[in-house]
Amino acid sequence: MLSRRTFSATLVPAVLIGGVAAPSLLRAQSSLSDLRETATGLPQLHAILVQLGEDRLMAEAPRGRGLTAAANIKSCSKSVLALILGTAIARGEIAGLNARLRDVAPRLIPADATDGVGDLTMEDLVTLRAGLQGTSGGNYGAWVGSRNWIAYALRQPRIAPNGGRMIYSTGTTHVLGAAIAVATGKDLRALARERLGAPLDIDVASWTRDPQGYYFGGNEMALSPQAMLRVAVMMRDGGTYDGRPVIAPDWVKASQVPQTASPYSGLGYGLGWFISTTGWVIARGYGGQIIASHPERGLAVAITSDPTKVARSGGYFGDLMRLLDGPVLALA
Repeated sequence: MLSRRTFSATLVPAVLIGGVAAPSLLRAQSSLSDLRETATGLPQLHAILVQLGEDRLMAEAPRGRGLTAAANIKSCSKSVLALILGTAIARGEIAGLNARLRDVAPRLIPADATDGVGDLTMEDLVTLRAGLQGTSGGNYGAWVGSRNWIAYALRQPRIAPNGGRMIYSTGTTHVLGAAIAVATGKDLRALARERLGAPLDIDVASWTRDPQGYYFGGNEMALSPQAMLRVAVMMRDGGTYDGRPVIAPDWVKASQVPQTASPYSGLGYGLGWFISTTGWVIARGYGGQIIASHPERGLAVAITSDPTKVARSGGYFGDLMRLLDGPVLALA
């Protein structure tokens, strides 16, 4: 964002009060120094951008392809997909969160689908509460190796009721993405470019499709770290960017209300976004991809990491959460 100021720890001016540097400024400089040292010391981290209010406090890429080249944001795309759902509901293309799959996109449901999938609501899908066995983790390879990803996901055995507990499954969000495409008559990439890309002045550089041609609803989307930061700023600012509306404020607000919780990290989960007890609203992708906002503190953060390495809650992702809750929060 060319209009926003960019600072580094060594360039922040030493504002003096009575000949002594202001304590708040000294703390901020110390926190920024701690952040830089900690972040660049994480071997999986590729790029990090931190913005406080209008000020870009940190924008560094110690590894990877830099700040402007597209990166695979992995499952952060689930959160982006949730924003696209919000635009479809706001425009009346989908009746609302209670709209059922059988009404929104009946043609996606195979004849031998698991009982009850037609009654899945858009809310069930976006909050990962479809009740079907997941297609992520150890089940991922068989799923993406199938001839029809949507049918495969909807044939999975039922292990919970519709709208029950959170079952992390990219198959669930892929079904949601296909339903949005059917309801709007536009593919997901076109929707992302029109409804997020244009107002934020960013691009979806690439995005994988399934065998039927539907874009991958929940994975394999490419955004640059700078584009990710703009999404974070928009979420922080209640759906607006540079004063212009992008996503309906009510949808952004509802996204930040926990509807369920991750069985792995314990983080709350709203409409496609994780919510921490410390106030962060987070999109999280495999390997350590993060789009995060902290509306109360005025912070927005984008992090890309090595997409080929795991980032478990008890490992590297835990390191990133400590980064957010420690030196990043200390900046505000």
